[in-house]
Amino acid sequence: MSTEAAQRADFSRIRYAQVWEDADVLLAALDVRPEDTVVSIASAGDNALALLGAGAARVVALDLNPAQLACLALRVAAYRELSHEGLLELLGSRPSDRRVELYRRCRPMLAPAVRDFWDARPVCIAAGVGGAGKFEDYFRLFRSRVLPLVHRRSTVAALLRGGDRAAREAFYRGQWDTWRWRLLFRVFFSRFVMGRLGRDPAFFKYVEGSVAERILGRTRHALTELNPAENPYLHWILTGTHGEALPWALRAENFERIRARLGRLEWHELTLEAYLGRAGSAGARIDKFNLSDIFEYMSPENTAALLERLAAASRPGGRLAYWNMLAPRRRPEALAARLRPREDLAGPLFARDKAFFYSALVVEEVV
Repeated sequence: MSTEAAQRADFSRIRYAQVWEDADVLLAALDVRPEDTVVSIASAGDNALALLGAGAARVVALDLNPAQLACLALRVAAYRELSHEGLLELLGSRPSDRRVELYRRCRPMLAPAVRDFWDARPVCIAAGVGGAGKFEDYFRLFRSRVLPLVHRRSTVAALLRGGDRAAREAFYRGQWDTWRWRLLFRVFFSRFVMGRLGRDPAFFKYVEGSVAERILGRTRHALTELNPAENPYLHWILTGTHGEALPWALRAENFERIRARLGRLEWHELTLEAYLGRAGSAGARIDKFNLSDIFEYMSPENTAALLERLAAASRPGGRLAYWNMLAPRRRPEALAARLRPREDLAGPLFARDKAFFYSALVVEEVV
């Protein structure tokens, strides 16, 4: 069974040079145990590394895009070769004028195909490899062309300083939520613009309703209910760096933990369906799945078929975690005997999800 997304979208370049899903939420949802085998959509690798750092016995990262796996491979080399500060500089989380030197230190640890991939992208390396994807280009355009038409740098800085709940709400109402903000946001984050500049148009096949209105509502949540000062994803969107807020895998306290466990990580250029076929033929059982937002790109029928296979490949008590961005996807009633929704986990976790553009977090447990 081939994956539906591969038939519809272009996977020839880096789509996401960093993972835009909150690892704090993911780790709480999956509750990784020391004996667990975890399968993760690779993307740029950050959350696969977070699952490793959380203590999993084995993490298998999968992606059908070799450019995404090149992002993961370079991160692994950076954890092995660089200091924590060097890792942050190479990725672009911190300013740096020595990224080429840092890359040269990592380069001998890369497979030839990965070396060739990054050697051909010196501009991406010099600018910080965490900004090298199509999605990051989209946010760069927003930051450089749209945001200055709405707010001054001093206003952006004030927003990112955060404050208590009442102060955040007052700032949002009084200074941020202007008519110009709402107008330009609705244009830039429309289905048309996002499909062409941020994501592949094919990823909107199953989306109904206004894309921009949904994301605008979630953005208000991130700027008021959550504290902008603690949100690395918001910092990157608005400034192009992570500031003092960092995703889980990039925090200083997790660096050595991840580095010590890199031998437990493997990655493959495979669809999830192909990997399940291999694991099933070997009699292997999987404990946890980080599925990113893969069902966003699949029909309800193909979603149900894949969920059934995931349940069959899992140990009883195993968990699946995935996000809905715009297309609603959950376990169908036909699989009620195989998968149990964990809304008791998903609801509270989604309320504090710092990657604020998703519309739902889904956690399901294998019966």
